[in-house]
Amino acid sequence: MAKDRDEDYAGPLRRIAIAILALVLAVSFLAWRIDSPRVERFRSAFIDRFVPTFDWAMVPVTKFLGMVEGFQSYVRIYEQNQELRRELQQMKAWKEAAVQLEQQNAKLLAQNQVRLDPKLTSVSGVVLADSGSPFRQSVLLNVGSRDGIVDGWATMDGLGLVGRISGVGHTTSRVVLLTDSSSRVPVTIQPSGQKAILTGDNTAFPLIDFLENADAVRPGDRVVSSGDGGVFPAGLLVGQVLQGQDRRLRVRLSADYERLDFLRVLRSHPAEQLQDAGPLIPPPPQVLEEEAKGGKDG
Repeated sequence: MAKDRDEDYAGPLRRIAIAILALVLAVSFLAWRIDSPRVERFRSAFIDRFVPTFDWAMVPVTKFLGMVEGFQSYVRIYEQNQELRRELQQMKAWKEAAVQLEQQNAKLLAQNQVRLDPKLTSVSGVVLADSGSPFRQSVLLNVGSRDGIVDGWATMDGLGLVGRISGVGHTTSRVVLLTDSSSRVPVTIQPSGQKAILTGDNTAFPLIDFLENADAVRPGDRVVSSGDGGVFPAGLLVGQVLQGQDRRLRVRLSADYERLDFLRVLRSHPAEQLQDAGPLIPPPPQVLEEEAKGGKDG
């Protein structure tokens, strides 16, 4: 029953409120549209009295506009930050490429500074792949028979002897490293001049075998190729003598095996050998005539 009474009073009150609001709006509209000096003064007084006090009502709008501008500024800063990050990544990539080019240039310059026999010429090649394994240590070069590469030729990096050519294709060739177990290179140890064989054993420090006098050799002595047997040209830098943990003499190789990017293949040709004894060279005819005359006079 009470609920029905509330509904009975709510309907008329709602209609009365709507009518009053419509009346107020209509009067305000008419008052605002009436073209009269008195009404104009009333409008001016109303604006001067109430409009300045509406600043508090504009505060939320002003704050909201400030938030929108701040968000737009943040979006612009974020986009600029992302662009700077992308440029930084590109600069890092360029820096890495520049460092690699600098290292390659240094290695090529080091190869050009290696002092070799003037009779030796060389062909430089790029290391394509490292096909080393626990049982075989070798690398591939991008030069082959088309470049005149021949089996057995020595290869060097910018510091020292690396190995020898063992297997030649048309466009590639294989280099067996000094550390390979099949490598045997005659060497000379300076300054003592001792002859020995550098023997690879698949470790970073090859062994020194068949040494004539071990007492004449000291750690730190210089090791160069001896040229015996025609395997390598003489005088190529190999490394320095060191004593391993097993108390055996080994060689610390001068070549940088961890960064074999370029190798220099030395063109070496075997020396001409005389197989047969030639005939005796007779003296000039004038000497024979003088000797004959001297015999007659005697």
